[in-house]
Amino acid sequence: MLVLRVVAILTLFIGACAPAEPVAVQPLPPPPPPVLIHLPGIAGEMRIDRHLVNGLVAGQVAPEAKIIDWTGPNRGILALGALDYNKAEAKVLAERLTAIYRRDPRTRIILTAHSGGTGIAVWALEALPVDVQIDRLVMLCSALSPGYDLSAALAHVRGGAISLYSEYDSDVLGTGTRYLGTIDRVKTNAAGYVGFRTDERRDPAQYLKLQQLKYDRAWIKLGNFGDHLGPMDEMFAERVLAPLINQ
Repeated sequence: MLVLRVVAILTLFIGACAPAEPVAVQPLPPPPPPVLIHLPGIAGEMRIDRHLVNGLVAGQVAPEAKIIDWTGPNRGILALGALDYNKAEAKVLAERLTAIYRRDPRTRIILTAHSGGTGIAVWALEALPVDVQIDRLVMLCSALSPGYDLSAALAHVRGGAISLYSEYDSDVLGTGTRYLGTIDRVKTNAAGYVGFRTDERRDPAQYLKLQQLKYDRAWIKLGNFGDHLGPMDEMFAERVLAPLINQ
């Protein structure tokens, strides 16, 4: 009887010490394709916006693009003064970005915006939950005021932000915004004309993500003449913007 008990105990001991069966690790599925969302200026969706996204798709930023016309009933000059409406539209966009991120945080989200649309883009990023991130923010001819603090928005950008500005965009983002106001309601030269300020009042860690590119006359041969519509050219988007975004 004692012998049987010893044998039983040894059997249990040996079984407990035996290596466990290897657990098969299921590989993660590949990440979803990049998502490219573009916000037009105060005129709403135009042919120039389609040219831009066509160039970015050709430059392999994403397989397709979605243009979101945020202007609603306020197209044109009315959109500049519709601050409450615009911020409400930014919250809708924030919800959309959050849903994309929640489905798969690996999704590469690229947000591009032209002129007044840059205000909607920045406010949408500010409204995101703390953990939600996009990969790239691209601001073209921004109609935000140069003193606008981008720190809170940049905190939701993990891959860097790009802002193009031009000294030749004086009619719209100089005279125009000094008289009619910027999208954030300041009567001043806009950031798309003079660049965003980067002084010590901003969060330096976040502003390291911001790359400001002043207009280069070499871009004329790519269809960008430095005016308010310059960076919307399809060839410029494919040859210059797409490589910058894909870095």
